[in-house]
Amino acid sequence: MAKDIEVAERGSFSGKDYQDPPPAPLIDAEELTKWSFYRALIAEFIATLLFLYITVLTVIGYKHQTDHADACGGVGILGIAWAFGGMIFILVYCTAGISGGHINPAVTFGLFLARKVSLIRAIMYMVAQCLGAICGVGLVKAFQKSYFNKYGGGANSLADGYSTGTGLGAEIIGTFVLVYTVFSATDPKRNARDSHVPVLAPLPIGFAVFMVHLATIPVTGTGINPARSLGAAVIYNQDKPWDDHWIFWVGPFIGAAIAAFYHQFILRAGAAKALGSFRSNPHN
Repeated sequence: MAKDIEVAERGSFSGKDYQDPPPAPLIDAEELTKWSFYRALIAEFIATLLFLYITVLTVIGYKHQTDHADACGGVGILGIAWAFGGMIFILVYCTAGISGGHINPAVTFGLFLARKVSLIRAIMYMVAQCLGAICGVGLVKAFQKSYFNKYGGGANSLADGYSTGTGLGAEIIGTFVLVYTVFSATDPKRNARDSHVPVLAPLPIGFAVFMVHLATIPVTGTGINPARSLGAAVIYNQDKPWDDHWIFWVGPFIGAAIAAFYHQFILRAGAAKALGSFRSNPHN
């Protein structure tokens, strides 16, 4: 993703001259010998830590304010959505040139399926993201333990009145929107074709997170990021979030897979290119 963003924002080539970058190798052991790889892991860890710290604090602060004021007190759902979307915008902007600014195992999974990152990098990114999320929520609890426990610790769970299928569907569609936006915003071929329209990639990504939160906070509290859900579940550690926790892994991973397939094989016609290459090679 980092390479995609770097190429996409350069915009110094024409659509005619553009060629797709080579796919990432499935296993790239050489990465383990490079400092840039570990620097990227640190960037993902810190970014996810900051993401969870700010957003969970916002959720708990809103619940505390509304508990002690009128119904209009606090930032409201709109403010919570802005906190999540705004932090993604900031953190993707800060880390895109270092790690690609994934900050989300579902995004990493989608990019892995599209051969943008190797298996080793994908797994290590997910580990760093989950550890960062746990530490971020842990800081919130350390600073505001009484409020943290009283107001649910920002943990994701299925809201009363909604079926499991509805919650799963919300997570699948929400993550599809996010990962589809990531692919579109960082597509270097699109920038080559539309170089007269400069796009700052983190902006539409953050805005996608904002819009999805507006739609799904009432349903699941909005996961669309397994690390975010895991971090809050581990630190809050209550039965309800754990009972529903599988939704916040299965849903985002399905949504990410669909988005990767749609962008790579439908919009970018990857399947047709692969078939054409196969037919044109007489040795196949």
